[in-house]
Amino acid sequence: MAGIVHLGLGAFFRAHGALIVEDAVRVAGGDWGIIGVSLRAPAIRDQLVPQDCAYTAVEMSPTGRTPRVVNVLRDVIFAPEDPQALVDRMADPAIRIVSLTVTEKGYCHVPSTGALDREHPDIQSDIANPLPVTAVGCIVRALQKRQAAGLRPFTVLSCDNLPDNGRVARNVVVGLARCIDPTLADWIAYQGRFPSTMVDRIVPATRPEDITALAAATGRQDRAPVFHEPFCQWVIEDSFVDGTRPALERVAGVQLVEDVAPFEAMKIRMLNGTHSALAYLGYLAGHHTISDTVADDVLRTFVQSLWRREIIPTITPPDGVDLQAYAHDLLARYANPAIQHRTWQIAMDGSQKLPQRLLGAIGDNMAAGRACDGLILTVAAWMRYVGGVDEQGAAIDVRDPLAARLRALSDAGETPQQKVENLLSVEEVFAPALAAQMREPLVQAFDRLVAQGARDNVRRVSEG
Repeated sequence: MAGIVHLGLGAFFRAHGALIVEDAVRVAGGDWGIIGVSLRAPAIRDQLVPQDCAYTAVEMSPTGRTPRVVNVLRDVIFAPEDPQALVDRMADPAIRIVSLTVTEKGYCHVPSTGALDREHPDIQSDIANPLPVTAVGCIVRALQKRQAAGLRPFTVLSCDNLPDNGRVARNVVVGLARCIDPTLADWIAYQGRFPSTMVDRIVPATRPEDITALAAATGRQDRAPVFHEPFCQWVIEDSFVDGTRPALERVAGVQLVEDVAPFEAMKIRMLNGTHSALAYLGYLAGHHTISDTVADDVLRTFVQSLWRREIIPTITPPDGVDLQAYAHDLLARYANPAIQHRTWQIAMDGSQKLPQRLLGAIGDNMAAGRACDGLILTVAAWMRYVGGVDEQGAAIDVRDPLAARLRALSDAGETPQQKVENLLSVEEVFAPALAAQMREPLVQAFDRLVAQGARDNVRRVSEG
């Protein structure tokens, strides 16, 4: 029986949350099967349903691969085919949690503020049309149906890499509900629960050759396997509707806490922030994966310097956590040769990621009068990346919800200064006050990046 609907059934959730839920049920029981939902394409439904929704999760360590068959999925739905059917499933009282991994852009929010973007065309559609097209719209319409039936709301459990992701989820759900029915919005705000979480596991994209190799090793054809590192962590604010949830605390790597903020600040800045730095600078320097990037001594030294000088000073660690040791462990995870995590994959959707991963640390450093040349160089690398042309003059396949606008702004600038100023004008990414503070050092960094290339600039910053 299913007790969870998960929106955004990508590789990450199937290699992280789904495994943890299955382990919790194995240890303590409960009707916590998962109905997975694809919001964008039918491929994952078409791959999993013929396999009875079972798939293989492969742990990849430097010493070998360990496969595990996962059976926690009860069904997979492609939402655009029948959004009303999805809303009806979510409104079923058996569903007590709706979780989501829809990436930053799936929240239809303003990244610099966390508020609902009411002008987003899909949000406009969800306000006017009872058949939703967004994850937020599906949640609101399902909660509306539950309210009308006199049922309790479900818990909305964000599993995306957003600071205070529970607050962001609450903002957009209540914000959309208020556009539809203020009474519904008040009910959700009072009765609903939106726990914040911090998720951590490196999950590279599955390649065709991975599927072929797995079939040869196991003798079974699996069209939808996932591959992941050994490390796994899930820190969850223990705030659920009526306290109803799986026994997650009984699974290794899971912590139920009152306040997730110290954990998420540590992870988003130290892991996600340096992942983005290595992705943009590594890509421009010609590296295809994170393990290749940190195998380059120049970039390895750079990321160590970034942690020590510019990121750790901005973080208050959770109780009992040594941030230097955490950085050491992160570097070992990045260097795992079994994890082929592409720099291009991590570079996606940068306009949605920069405020959380990089700009917060830049703002804190500037307020404290500390130098942050490495973080500024990373933003300059992002600006060069979204210009769509690499250091060899080859086209970059930029995947970002603002890609066309960012490319137009970059192209409209005839000089490095003009390009930087044009991109800093994007207020969805850069708050005006911070943009004004960053302008001069960012122009200098971008100018040097264009003139000398990524690797030489990384070396200069590390040695400075």
